[in-house]
Amino acid sequence: MTIVGLVAHPKDSHVLGDPRTCHRSPNAWRHRLVEGKVDFGGVLKAVNLSYTPEVKVGEYVVVHVGFAISIVDEAEARITLDYLAQLGCLG
Repeated sequence: MTIVGLVAHPKDSHVLGDPRTCHRSPNAWRHRLVEGKVDFGGVLKAVNLSYTPEVKVGEYVVVHVGFAISIVDEAEARITLDYLAQLGCLG
């Protein structure tokens, strides 16, 4: 499901991967996970912000399966949120 939410909490950054293996193996992977809290009509959810690293608290993002995939302006976000509220999709 894709939905629009308001970024409500500063980003936290975590490095994924086992540090015990990353320094030993040249092929070991490490990936930086950027996570923040997004407000979906009063419900705060943890969302991966890795695809929108420039997003700031107070901006709206489109979220699909837990990943913020784009930033939208407030007017567009309000239209989408009003439509979802009319459909009864927001709590």
